Amino acid sequence: MPKPTKPEHSEPTGWKHYDLWRRVHEAILALPIHFRSETVIEGMLATDIFTLNSALGATIEEQVVTTLNSLRPVWDPDKKYQTFGFVRQTQTFPDVLLRRKTNGQDILLGIELKGWYILAKEGEPSFRFTVSPKACNPWDLIVVVPWALSNVLAGSPIVYPVFIDLACYTAEQRNYYWQYERSATGRREVALATGATTYPVKSDKISDKADDSGGNFGRLARYGIMEEFVRTTMETPVRGVPAREWLGFFKRGIREAEKSSAAIMPGLAAEPERPYRREPK
Repeated sequence: MPKPTKPEHSEPTGWKHYDLWRRVHEAILALPIHFRSETVIEGMLATDIFTLNSALGATIEEQVVTTLNSLRPVWDPDKKYQTFGFVRQTQTFPDVLLRRKTNGQDILLGIELKGWYILAKEGEPSFRFTVSPKACNPWDLIVVVPWALSNVLAGSPIVYPVFIDLACYTAEQRNYYWQYERSATGRREVALATGATTYPVKSDKISDKADDSGGNFGRLARYGIMEEFVRTTMETPVRGVPAREWLGFFKRGIREAEKSSAAIMPGLAAEPERPYRREPK
């Protein structure tokens, strides 16, 4: 059976809001310049550095939305969309909607927004994107925002150049890669979500499924979609040192700390407890 053609990547030039889409795209690319955070981290141990992603991830995404709204002069210079704004929603797709604030019903586009703490131990974005292409409009976006603390172990989050692509294309390429391009053995079928529609509610079933015992289906960092982005980001200087080298340094340090702790604890456990002895008067 011949391999089908790869998914086509094309901007939504025929959409009536394409000019808005293009300016939103530009605003997202400008996030590293304009992102500001009031969050300040102090006093963190080096051994806790890998916990930051779960601790601050949602906060970073919320602050990205605030920054996008502050960039209204970029994406709405003619003031045609004054009643619209970016709103973050939790536990459903997409993470961010550009919708009318007056009624909350009129939605122009969606953004699946993921923060990536670049000193997380995986060394790549670890989220899984399993949303069906049927749940994506041609103009919806997926955005990955890399970040780190300004002083590595302390300071405020700063943002680095982002990854941005079409959500529908990304979902199609994910399925194509799983079926036709990956080198792993095993079943390659992808079961498309049935009944998926755009801008679903939380209870809607919108995820495509694959026979995936390893939990790799949807890990975009390994799908031929963002390898170059990941490689470039890991070479980004953080306080003058590439993120890749910081990550290796912390991994080695934490391993050594764990070895030292393991060596000390058995000795403590082996020491017999001394019985209490009352001295005679």
